[in-house]
Amino acid sequence: MRIVCTACDHKGRISSREEITRGYAKLYCQCLNATCGHTWVSELTFKHTLRPPAQHLDTLLVERIRSLPSEQQQKLLLQLGLPLGA
Repeated sequence: MRIVCTACDHKGRISSREEITRGYAKLYCQCLNATCGHTWVSELTFKHTLRPPAQHLDTLLVERIRSLPSEQQQKLLLQLGLPLGA
């Protein structure tokens, strides 16, 4: 991950990280340009998944189907050609 100083556009570095939650962290940054010396805090957040991990796909599908109302579950089973109660 590349960090750029917001003051002089020189390279910066992350000096420390404070994880607030699993998907959100504060990054304490320093400019590497000795004549600038700017320090700042940036935020790193998780926004959304583009493709779920393969090992979790089955679990995600089952959880999603179980969260559906019973009528929608039955309709889905019929669309898949599975007998009800399978």
